Amino acid sequence: MPELHWLSEADDTLRAEIHAVVHDVVAAGGAVGYHEPPTYDRISSWLDTVLKQVRDGDAAFCTAVVDGVVRAVGLWRRGSTAVFQHRAEVQQIMAHPSARGLGLGKLVVEGLVENARAAGIEIVMLGVRGNNHGAIELYERIGFRECGRMPNAIAVGTERWDDVWMYLPLGYPEGTTLNGDKPGGLGSSPRRG
Repeated sequence: MPELHWLSEADDTLRAEIHAVVHDVVAAGGAVGYHEPPTYDRISSWLDTVLKQVRDGDAAFCTAVVDGVVRAVGLWRRGSTAVFQHRAEVQQIMAHPSARGLGLGKLVVEGLVENARAAGIEIVMLGVRGNNHGAIELYERIGFRECGRMPNAIAVGTERWDDVWMYLPLGYPEGTTLNGDKPGGLGSSPRRG
């Protein structure tokens, strides 16, 4: 039975297992942000950055462990400026190719959503490559909705793919006023036509 583990530190064994997941996903053609399989040092440095954010309360990082070995990873990061501190981006969702079909992607994403909700995050969002239809369907089943698509904005060599953005509201504090695009208030400007 897969288990989620939440990390704030990572020893050499965990780093090697996480590196194996990222390396092998990229080597198999996974759309996770790398053009070529990253080195152990690159992943270790990335982990240092993410885990510091976790310790600072600005992120969460989880692994899905199967038979004592990390087989999937994912994280969320809080928005970096004051007006975006209430939202988080879900990133780097991936399952090792040998663990596909075990439901680890769903387990990780649902875990991240609940963790973000518990941390007071109001909205989670994520980006996905337009041709990653299986991931888009998974996110939709969890409740994410598409909120934007930039055509051919992801570059892989000479090929271009849509950058699809999705979001999931997690709830707002009592007394929050949802203005949407209503005119007026701070930062507004009148229509010109």
